[in-house]
Amino acid sequence: MLNPAQWFGRSSEAVAARFLRKQGYRILALNYRNRFGEIDIVAEEGDTLVFVEVKARHDPALQSPKAAVTPRKQRKIVQVAQGYLKTGDHHKRPIRFDVVAISAHTAPPQVELIRHAFDATS
Repeated sequence: MLNPAQWFGRSSEAVAARFLRKQGYRILALNYRNRFGEIDIVAEEGDTLVFVEVKARHDPALQSPKAAVTPRKQRKIVQVAQGYLKTGDHHKRPIRFDVVAISAHTAPPQVELIRHAFDATS
């Protein structure tokens, strides 16, 4: 059974996945985990492998979803992505890190895609 915060997180990730599909992304994995942590969505856009962090807020008084992807969080995502890249024949593919920011205090929620939100050297 999910607690309210977990339910909000999972439903926000579902909103993000639907949004990305409409943008032409092909979803490869949701909530990919390895020993370094978790990436919310692994997808393809064309020949590019895209690692997507989903950040959602339901209270406008909280830090913006975009600002919540801190340099520390970025390093963690890069670590997880490096682990993912070792699991298959991905070494020659271009990769990218995107963020989907969801402001859920409006109806319908506002969804913003930030392509190239950061890179592996951040």
